[in-house]
Amino acid sequence: MSEYQYYEFQAIDRPLSDADRRALRDLSSRARITATSFTNSYEWGDFKGDPDELMERWFDLHLYLANWGSRRLMMRLPTRLVDRDRLGTFLRNDEHSMFRIAGENVILSIWRDELEPGDWDDGGSWLAILSLLRADVLAGDLRLFYLIWLMDVEIEAVEPDEPEPMPGLGPLTDALEAFAEFFCIDRDLLRAAAEQGSAPDGLLPEAAERIVAAMSDAEKTSLLVRIFNGEPHVPAELRAWVRARSELQTATSPGALRTAADLLTRAREIRLARERAEAEHAEAQRRLEAELAEKAREVRLEAIRRRGESVWSDVEDEIGRRSPAGYDKAAALLSDLLALAEKQDSVEEFRLRLQSIRERHAGKGRFIERLATLG
Repeated sequence: MSEYQYYEFQAIDRPLSDADRRALRDLSSRARITATSFTNSYEWGDFKGDPDELMERWFDLHLYLANWGSRRLMMRLPTRLVDRDRLGTFLRNDEHSMFRIAGENVILSIWRDELEPGDWDDGGSWLAILSLLRADVLAGDLRLFYLIWLMDVEIEAVEPDEPEPMPGLGPLTDALEAFAEFFCIDRDLLRAAAEQGSAPDGLLPEAAERIVAAMSDAEKTSLLVRIFNGEPHVPAELRAWVRARSELQTATSPGALRTAADLLTRAREIRLARERAEAEHAEAQRRLEAELAEKAREVRLEAIRRRGESVWSDVEDEIGRRSPAGYDKAAALLSDLLALAEKQDSVEEFRLRLQSIRERHAGKGRFIERLATLG
């Protein structure tokens, strides 16, 4: 397959104006451009635009995929809703990710190169599910950043004694599962990380009701006024606020956090157990298939025994067809006749008749080749 690149951008907080779309059209005459998206793919040439610039000016999400193994996801977030100090415990701005300030926003970039994703993928289905991660992040779910940290753990770019940045992943959402698949995160390491922790929404609704009830009248009034004024992200801010206070109430002591070395060790244990289970399953399947094949063989040999001399006539008929299929069938019948002769202690008689067949059909080289396994 020739080179293939896929670019997709999404505008979530603010739709594109007519002027915006005209400016984008200047970058590509083939792209599909709507009020909320820009999508294009290339099998030759390259995109004339700068994804970083497009993210700064117009878009909240960007996905890039190339069939030589490069993948990228970018996310624009309002700076006022991002705790950069907290994110610093997850991100290193090095191997796989970086975030930078762009006006009133933070732009997060995540990438991996030289991946081997497996089956052909045109990229068109990914952003629909991955876009959900942005809303989750704004609502205080930081597990996306844990997965980025886990990517660094996988390539051993994290010190072995470094503790995980939060107490595990817990059950993953579909969007987090898609992220792990998109970036080909080691599945055994992912399972190890998910063995501890709970989904953030596990604290709702009881904890949320208790925490919201404790808010002052002034805080509640401020929230309602902002909702009335149509400010974006207010529900997400409230969820993040509730989640943060719940985490303070149920904070995990540092000693309870696993280290990068702990996770890698556990991943190896999971991998060995999985491989052992797969090997046992494969062996059980092999034995079952062998038993079924043996039963089928016994039925076939009994049918051949009952037919007697007519089977030898069938062998001659198949040879006489002078075709690969006929030669294959003749050889298969002879193989069954040998197995039957072994059961009846008449192998010597079979050998004599086989030798006679070899001599009569010596000129049929393709058929003679097929008799090699019969001795």
